[in-house]
Amino acid sequence: MIKVDQYQLIRELYAVKGLSQREIARTLGISRNTVRKYCKGENLPFEKSTKKRQPTVITPEVEKFIQECFEQDNEDKAPKQKHTAKRIYDRLVEELGFEGGESTIRHYVKALKDKPSEAFVPLEFDPGEAIQMDWGQAVIYLKGVRTTIRLFCARLCYSAMPFVIGFPHERIEALVEGHIETFEFFGGVGQRSIYDNMRTIVNDGWGKHVRKEQKDFLQLKAHYAFQATFCNPGQGNEKGLVESLVGWARRNILVPVPRVNSFEELNQLLRERCLAYQEHTIRGRSKTIGEYFEIERDKLTPLPLRAMEPIRQVVATCNPFSTVRFDTNRYSLPVEYVGKDITVKAGVFEVSLWYHGKQIATHPRLYGREGVTYKLEHYLPLLERKPRAVWNAQPVKAINLPAAFWDFAHKLGSDYEVVKLLKLLSRYSIPALLESIQEATSYGSYCYESVRTKLEEKQYKDTPVNPVTNPVEIKQVDLSAYDVMVTGGESA
Repeated sequence: MIKVDQYQLIRELYAVKGLSQREIARTLGISRNTVRKYCKGENLPFEKSTKKRQPTVITPEVEKFIQECFEQDNEDKAPKQKHTAKRIYDRLVEELGFEGGESTIRHYVKALKDKPSEAFVPLEFDPGEAIQMDWGQAVIYLKGVRTTIRLFCARLCYSAMPFVIGFPHERIEALVEGHIETFEFFGGVGQRSIYDNMRTIVNDGWGKHVRKEQKDFLQLKAHYAFQATFCNPGQGNEKGLVESLVGWARRNILVPVPRVNSFEELNQLLRERCLAYQEHTIRGRSKTIGEYFEIERDKLTPLPLRAMEPIRQVVATCNPFSTVRFDTNRYSLPVEYVGKDITVKAGVFEVSLWYHGKQIATHPRLYGREGVTYKLEHYLPLLERKPRAVWNAQPVKAINLPAAFWDFAHKLGSDYEVVKLLKLLSRYSIPALLESIQEATSYGSYCYESVRTKLEEKQYKDTPVNPVTNPVEIKQVDLSAYDVMVTGGESA
């Protein structure tokens, strides 16, 4: 770096005297590169550089990983589930053993993105005063299929303890179940809940002018003893904690995009991540979220003795095919209920069927159109009376038995034996049944009894025998009394 007086001479000789860069270099005895850098006044030698030198911890491997994170975001095409600097840093630590600081990654990513963060108005609440709640949208891969889901997000306003659960939709039963799961997770209820103007809640009005709420929501409020506050349209700052929670959940829990086989698996992941968040300390606070949560939990309204059922309930008549219709889909039940009025209770993930207060069947809830779900055991009594139908019965075809089963079934003596073979599935698994069929086939025995015997033998063989851990204590008996009987008098 040259001195100020040298810089002045360079500028005067170039701008005032009109000397060439070559002449200035020769006159001052400095390099032409130095003259070229400073002669036009573009660079100031006394100005500190604002360009940060790339830390040595940002190795080519780290650079490649960060680039792959951005490429994955582009591939997944989930705009609200992109990698943040924090998430990239966490993954670098977990997957590459990165030893640099989080701020290093933040500066590096910011230089790549250079995008300002969203701001929220800071809010302050008393312990147990309020819970903020909202819906958010996210993308997951469910059984390998890219699926858009809904996130029900809640956060205690004092401790900032979060809870997030995923649903396939935002219908009223999901809203109710989201509240119930939230209250169970926190171990209590806030005095009031803060919302935007959810259509599943508000029937008429908005913000401070809400005049009418949905019936199911009113029942929920009554049972859990809380009040509702609604934000004005477009005023996300009024519930900034939950707005940031939706983004936090997408960025930290759902990046990279989860690949799960069920909502149960997804929600277990969400729950674990929420529990782990207790160890986090919010900037400017002296305690962890978990420590503040311990304070707030004691101030929450106690849960009612009985949880509210998150269901829609309708009455439907069982048709001649022993199914009832609900929301364009059909669900089977035992054939003895044909023609009877059945109460259908529908939760988000399960449909249960009731008759005179007794539950008679349950099924996973269907969300397509014109779908049907059967349980074979519902139709077995009918197939025993009509065994010829076994070859074309939809409830039988629905379980997708392998070809080995049907090869064996065609060699049985009667259709009735095929039905009896199917009845074994009420006690044994399909793999166990196929193994016994294979054994019977190896012996050239094509009959129901051979398969049943093989299954029972295997079951007996696999049943563990509990050893006697406490030996029976045998007490010594005094035999002197028998001496009296022998001698006819008193014993010696």
